[in-house]
Amino acid sequence: MLREAWLAMGANKLRTFLTMLGMMIGVAAVVIMLAVGQGAQRAVRQSIATLGTNLFMVVSSFSSAGGVRGGAGSAPTLTLADAAALAELPSVGDVAPMQPGTSQLVAGAANWNTQVFGVTASYFGVRDWQLAWGDPITDTDVRLATRVAVLGQTVADRLFGDDDPVGRSLRIRNVPFVVAGVLAAKGQSFDGRDQDDTVLIPLSTAQRKVFGATVPNSVRMIMVQAVSERAMAQAEADMTALLRERHRLAEGVENDFTVRNLAAAAEVQAQTTRVLSVLLGAVAAVSLVVGGIGIMNIMLVSVTERTREIGIRMAIGARRRDILLQFLAEAVFVSVLGCLIGVALGVGGASVAARFTGMAAEVTSASIVLAFGVAACVGIFFGFYPARKAAYLEPIEALRYQ
Repeated sequence: MLREAWLAMGANKLRTFLTMLGMMIGVAAVVIMLAVGQGAQRAVRQSIATLGTNLFMVVSSFSSAGGVRGGAGSAPTLTLADAAALAELPSVGDVAPMQPGTSQLVAGAANWNTQVFGVTASYFGVRDWQLAWGDPITDTDVRLATRVAVLGQTVADRLFGDDDPVGRSLRIRNVPFVVAGVLAAKGQSFDGRDQDDTVLIPLSTAQRKVFGATVPNSVRMIMVQAVSERAMAQAEADMTALLRERHRLAEGVENDFTVRNLAAAAEVQAQTTRVLSVLLGAVAAVSLVVGGIGIMNIMLVSVTERTREIGIRMAIGARRRDILLQFLAEAVFVSVLGCLIGVALGVGGASVAARFTGMAAEVTSASIVLAFGVAACVGIFFGFYPARKAAYLEPIEALRYQ
């Protein structure tokens, strides 16, 4: 029966190819679209991973003077004591107080404007940020307010080019610093910001010598890491309750701080990317249905052309089941062969798209199996009706057909 199906396909090669063409295009489109979607999801996951894990950002409140309201973090409502208290919570793993600012950096004849963060030694662990060269900021640096700086890759390239910056000098707001180390590259964050365009200095140095502090020991933000992903909700509730208690906020009074769940914000973007992937796959799947309809149409034509052949087979003892399986086998052959060629075209197309357009594309075995399985089922489904029509022809009428 399989041999007969193969011979029937080979008897009219052009028709067989045109029948497979719709399936080939459909499968290739599904593989490429799923590869693009998977690549986008991988890029988002990698971007989220660069932030660190289980992170919250606690930001101080806004200031208001003469009816003019400043942005978040402009009022000194958070302190180092708040950070120490947050670190004692059982749902919190580590805490990194920060004092951010923007400054012009000068190194020799080069200069660059970038963000400067006053941080503690715990910042590197909370952000899971390794060093490419040199040493990180230590507790001793924070205690003694030393003038050392750790540069991001972008800043190091802009100020020192291909030279080793460790041990070199630079000025931040005309305050001299020595480069202690260079951070490993992290690339863009999920919001498109270059994470490597940054400079880290000891928190105490930032407060006393660079940015100043209107309130002693105040900080603009505190980065908090929960002990686990499951503890995120509990950690947020614990932090809010603790800070309200420490700031003596009565019931009904608005918080003078903001707790931002960075993982939740990143998950929203990841969910958006997943929905986009599903939509891309659904759009590509339409072509599979079109390919299946093409198989049905060609098979119906084939049944009409081979009516006398069907009558002869029945006259010499072929059962309806035999006719049904014969034409169904032909539909399966066309569908499966079209799927195989379509998968090859899809994998090649995804590689070409990734290479020449620069967009992320990741072909996974699951996407290939899904595309192949759906296409094969569509082909079999649309091939069943013509096969059943052939099987239920009356032998006498079939023999008389001209």
